[in-house]
Amino acid sequence: MKSLIRAAAFFIGTLAAALLPGVAAQAGTGQPSPWQINLQGAATPVMEKIHDFNYLLLGIITAIVLFVLVLLVIVVVRFNERSNPVPSKTSHNTMIEVAWTVVPVMILVLIAIPSFRLLHLELNIPKPDITVKVTGHQWYWSYEYVDNGGFGFDSYLVPEKDLKAGQPRLLTVDNEVVVPVNKTIRIQVTSADVIHSFAVPSFGVKIDANPGRLNESWFKVTREGVYYGQCSELCGRDHAFMPIAVRAVSEADFEKWVAQAKGKFSAAEAPELKMADASAAR
Repeated sequence: MKSLIRAAAFFIGTLAAALLPGVAAQAGTGQPSPWQINLQGAATPVMEKIHDFNYLLLGIITAIVLFVLVLLVIVVVRFNERSNPVPSKTSHNTMIEVAWTVVPVMILVLIAIPSFRLLHLELNIPKPDITVKVTGHQWYWSYEYVDNGGFGFDSYLVPEKDLKAGQPRLLTVDNEVVVPVNKTIRIQVTSADVIHSFAVPSFGVKIDANPGRLNESWFKVTREGVYYGQCSELCGRDHAFMPIAVRAVSEADFEKWVAQAKGKFSAAEAPELKMADASAAR
């Protein structure tokens, strides 16, 4: 009895998440949340379209499953040995064969149209306001703001013992990517060693970082906040420990951050540059 109750509760929870996607998604905007079974909340126009496409597919799949279930019930009830002692010898029905060929084709066309529109939205990068170059390493990320003075920095996972109150485990980094809201951000993604994958679920962004190749994607964050992601390509021993953290702020706060970051990260790179100059001199 307890097993049946648990199964019913799970089914009801799944159905509620499907019927009320906004509630489940909002709980996980920017990062995963306990017991979340839906997609993370949308923070960009691309992710909003991904949500719409997901719900369309969910509706189509649900309708197909219910239709097949009804057919199975009809077959079991009407065509069992007791109800139908003399079975029909019909072996061909033109209308049924036409229907089960045409209807799936129509369903695939219904799926294909929004799918192609979504792919077009993802792959055609609008004129960017800011370009950020992303480089994957074993096992951390490097970022370079090529349109804002060319400064760059590395971003490492913050160990659990150093986390502050409210900072998520395995997602918090020492240097966050900072971007302004309502601006088109182009990311140019590559790798310095093996294949990585730059992925931020709430942005609808997931793109491979391949050594020797530059891939591009984009996003436009519509509201302020911190959004987390992770490397989504099995890249070695510490694959699970190279998170991504993007902080979306107002344009004014972004300009202030850029001014501070230029001094901070230029100063951090100075010793390395001096060592390189010294080595060259020797």
